[in-house]
Amino acid sequence: MPGYLEALIDLGRQDMDPSRRSVLGVSLFSVALTVPNWPDVVGRLEAIQSGQMQRIGLPDVHTVVAMTERISELDDQFGGRHARPMAAAFLVNTVAPYLRADATEEVRKAMMSAASDLCYLTGYMAVDEGVHGLAQQYYLKALELAGTSEDHLTFCTTLRGMSVQAVDLGHGRGAMRLADAAAAASPKAGPRMRAFLAGQQAHAAAQIGEKAKALMYLREAEIAMDKAESQQRAFGSYDPAALNYHTSQVRYELGDVTGAVEAMKQSDRLRYDVYRRTRVKERAILAERQIAIGHVEAACATWHSALDDYPLVQSGRADQRMQSMLKLIKPHLKNHSARDLNDRARMVIPASLLV
Repeated sequence: MPGYLEALIDLGRQDMDPSRRSVLGVSLFSVALTVPNWPDVVGRLEAIQSGQMQRIGLPDVHTVVAMTERISELDDQFGGRHARPMAAAFLVNTVAPYLRADATEEVRKAMMSAASDLCYLTGYMAVDEGVHGLAQQYYLKALELAGTSEDHLTFCTTLRGMSVQAVDLGHGRGAMRLADAAAAASPKAGPRMRAFLAGQQAHAAAQIGEKAKALMYLREAEIAMDKAESQQRAFGSYDPAALNYHTSQVRYELGDVTGAVEAMKQSDRLRYDVYRRTRVKERAILAERQIAIGHVEAACATWHSALDDYPLVQSGRADQRMQSMLKLIKPHLKNHSARDLNDRARMVIPASLLV
């Protein structure tokens, strides 16, 4: 067994919750029912897991791609707490046997590319849960698989994801190096990809106080986004809502909190409804910045809108934002809006998170 495959299986097994392994198989087949031509997909999943399949083809690659897309949709709507163990089980029980099976060189490279994308997604969900060491292991495995399969898109996307993780943890210089590496690894990026990469470069540059560079990258992202949107709008890709989020982050890092609030409001207006987990997290960030500039009532209204979706989301980052909310409104409890928000929050937020 190749070393990368053995390490991938070990990583996935560590991440699977043993008490839920028997349930995860059922959940994965439930996800498979949502994939086009699902009877064939389910049949392939059963065959590879039972050891009956010895050779794979492009339809098996398409199965992994489709299942990864469905798991990603679950993550967007409900958070990664439930979806990540499912992804880990899929890696161990299905993707690893696919990688072990006989295949043509074309199919083998395509399967490794699909596996790298799944590893990236699983790492992203680990970041969402705050399991940062585990996330880095998944990201490194995604880079290894993407590099071996010559999948430049996933390679660049993973480097950028590592930059996002670093900047959110306050490691600005590391984030800058990773964002620059992602951009350097994608010299022929189209306009949407360029906006995707430049927006992260702008955020990282702003965090380390390089204002001129941050504004340069932000302008580059805006120009690239305008070009991308004029060619074709793309659901599920880096979009104007995401760019406005980066604009808000850059303004905030540079000390323009009022500008950050306006950009985050615009991001919220433009965001597609399916991104529920992101909506909860970023509305909470918006409220934090509103209260920072003294707009208590507006902040409370924004937090209420975040609480509307919060019970449907299983996300460590969302949980952290709710805990921050309770701390931030505590000095304002003489205010009627803050008091109402506090009362509602304590009925909605799990008791284990209450401060």
